[in-house]
Amino acid sequence: MIETDILIIGAGPCGLFTVFEAGLLKLRCHLLDTLPQPGGQLTEIYPKKPIYDIPGYPEVLAGDLVDNLMKQIETFKPTFTLGERAETIEKMENGHFKVTTSRGTIIQAPVISIAGGLGCFEPRKPPISNIAEFEDKGVEYIIKDPEFYRNKDVVIAGGGDSALDWTIFLADVANEVTLVHRRNSFRGALDSVDKVKELAEAGKINLITEAQVVGLNGNGKLEGVTIKHKEKGEENKKTQHFIPLFGLSPKLGPIADWGLNITKNAIEVDTFDYSTNIPGIFAIGDINTYPGKLKLILCGFHEATLMVQSAFKIIYPDKKLSFKYTTVTGVEGFEG
Repeated sequence: MIETDILIIGAGPCGLFTVFEAGLLKLRCHLLDTLPQPGGQLTEIYPKKPIYDIPGYPEVLAGDLVDNLMKQIETFKPTFTLGERAETIEKMENGHFKVTTSRGTIIQAPVISIAGGLGCFEPRKPPISNIAEFEDKGVEYIIKDPEFYRNKDVVIAGGGDSALDWTIFLADVANEVTLVHRRNSFRGALDSVDKVKELAEAGKINLITEAQVVGLNGNGKLEGVTIKHKEKGEENKKTQHFIPLFGLSPKLGPIADWGLNITKNAIEVDTFDYSTNIPGIFAIGDINTYPGKLKLILCGFHEATLMVQSAFKIIYPDKKLSFKYTTVTGVEGFEG
């Protein structure tokens, strides 16, 4: 059995940063994650993807951000249970929670912080009848290593941040990059939209809007795609890789049965401290929802910072919490 002050469900960036903020208050943390390594989506899905909205980093690779977060929390000596899923929860007589994992590991804590990102997820696939035939044979839903596409022809489909960011990044890696989107407008950051349009005007990428990929062609491996335009019909385009980036379909898994208030696969929270309807359980990052919610890593960092303040008061109700700036205190004095 494992005992800790805060059980953090989810070892993604928000979960890892929670360890740092909790450590400043001398709170012990244990992290539980279904993935075999820390980092969440950043490590599992796109470790080589550049991220542009982390304060102080004009650009940082997702994997490098995870490495930095891990280094940042070394002082506080967090413990991990990886490759296991939170299954059941029980409230004990002393007020603490007992969580049992998919492999029977028991973890007890007075506070739980759910930082599970999108929860259990799978990529949203376009409705192309033969797409399964080409999966891992030219069709990829996740870009883990952009060097895999060095000097190759790539067709990307989508209109969100991932599609835009990877189009920009692969423009300097692949032989040819084509971005296909069914509308003229995009859902991603305006700066990224402008960069994509600039690359298209400079002839460095192909930008095809008001169109969608409707067919895949090849013999044993992908050799081309069929693109259907809104007005001028269909065209066949040769390519070695088709990457549909339509986001992820989230599933909360067993947490959905814990009695939490849930809206559209997200946990409702109070923005005062990101507490749920169950006292002692908080939810931060992409897994929570509230009016004005933005699913950004930096917002999750903010939520973690406020959450641990209330967690301290639950764990030590008789102690006075004195907030201090790390620029004054440093972190060396917080080693536990």
